[in-house]
Amino acid sequence: MSATLRFDNIGKVFPGVRALDGVSFDVNAGEVHGLMGENGAGKSTLLKILGGEYQPDSGRVLIDGNEVHFASAAASIGAGIAVIHQELQYVPDLTVSENLLLGALPNRLGWVDKRAAKAHVRERLAAMGVDLDPNAKLRKLSIAQRQMVEICKALLRNARVIALDEPTSSLSHRETEVLFKLVRDLKADKRALIYISHRMDEIYELCDACTIFRDGRKIASHLSLADVPRETLVQEMVGREISDIYNYRARPLGDVRFSVKNVQGDALSAPVSFEVKRGEIVGFFGLVGAGRSELMHLVYGADKKKDGALWLDGKEIKVRSTGEAIRHGIVLCPEDRKEEGIVAMATVAENINISCRRHYLRGGLFLDRKKEAQTAERFIQLLKIKTPSRKQRIRFLSGGNQQKAILSRWLAEPDLKVVILDEPTRGIDVGAKHEIYNVIYQLAERGCAIVMISSELPEVLGVSDRIVVMRQGRIAGELAREKASEQSVLSLALPQAETVAQAA
Repeated sequence: MSATLRFDNIGKVFPGVRALDGVSFDVNAGEVHGLMGENGAGKSTLLKILGGEYQPDSGRVLIDGNEVHFASAAASIGAGIAVIHQELQYVPDLTVSENLLLGALPNRLGWVDKRAAKAHVRERLAAMGVDLDPNAKLRKLSIAQRQMVEICKALLRNARVIALDEPTSSLSHRETEVLFKLVRDLKADKRALIYISHRMDEIYELCDACTIFRDGRKIASHLSLADVPRETLVQEMVGREISDIYNYRARPLGDVRFSVKNVQGDALSAPVSFEVKRGEIVGFFGLVGAGRSELMHLVYGADKKKDGALWLDGKEIKVRSTGEAIRHGIVLCPEDRKEEGIVAMATVAENINISCRRHYLRGGLFLDRKKEAQTAERFIQLLKIKTPSRKQRIRFLSGGNQQKAILSRWLAEPDLKVVILDEPTRGIDVGAKHEIYNVIYQLAERGCAIVMISSELPEVLGVSDRIVVMRQGRIAGELAREKASEQSVLSLALPQAETVAQAA
């Protein structure tokens, strides 16, 4: 009996890089097949071939034993395939219902029947257990809600083959549970699923089989994960052993470097105050919607404060724009790298130098291209950014390598004082995470004040010196590293009613 989906010796070459090299494996009906590998290993490229965005240079894709050729995304969808990409694809000014039914909107006499569309979407969302307003415009939704829209879009097509690329990277715990139930229901309905994730817990909880990629090649396929240790998967992915991914390094802390006093804004339900010492890493944890990112946007000058003050090295400072923040040595790596982090059409070098190039002007008029090139090459090597060259457009890089380029941008600033990292390892592989944590420790050891927002509780516990927990737009409490545990942090993060229910 033929597999529902078979990749047979797939190869794909881009200018200067072999993205896929002889990749072969099967995905069967009623199976969740995990796909793991470092950023740039070729996982997303394979899904784009399955989705009709790319054409393979060699090899075959077979459905039920029959070779298929997808000249476009529409052809792939028409063949019963749904691909949910890590980088979300939506129309921001259309509503939830319009995005979900894009290309298949109900009509009456040639006019879109909006009432029928909303009714259909509301019914299907309720059946899936997803809480989304069909009338809400995507632009107004959080990253997590947009991700759920993308997931629901694929499910509404009733596809036979469904591929999910880092589907939980922005989801809350509750939304993740809804997704897991949907995946299990699809498996029971004999769909064939590919599940890409860097989160080991998800792979072991959901997947029946798993294939490991490294540098565009298939390193191993495990038909069952029951007897495969996690350490084996990590070593296959990165080609080396990583005993402790966080590798926490204690360091002496200095005086208070950065203070936020009684900051108020639209997304906050109460004035917020916190401080960070020289060399300290303060982790911010909270459920989706707790106000962490919104608070940092106020601090960074990306959004306007209603009230409050910022103090740096004992002096009050004014931050009314992101430019003023950067001039004070305060930088932010945003959560949404696609919308707020990268300049997609610019090169890797241009993205790395976009802020610090003001220091490379000769006579205030002429840009020193040689210094820019040297800076780009230095950070490409330091952070091991996988790119054919510094001149490659950044939109062709994997999400994790784009994130490294954004981090490089701020590392290139000569006088960093405060570094705010919003979900710095979202969608990033275990090897790259290890490298980014080491960069964070190096910044702290230089005396920078580090603020790190993360929705991954083990990451917050593993990296932070102190943890601040937000709940419903305010600070619910804080814990020193030695007193923090998953239970103590979650008890502060969860609404009181939910905490009581869990205890019961």
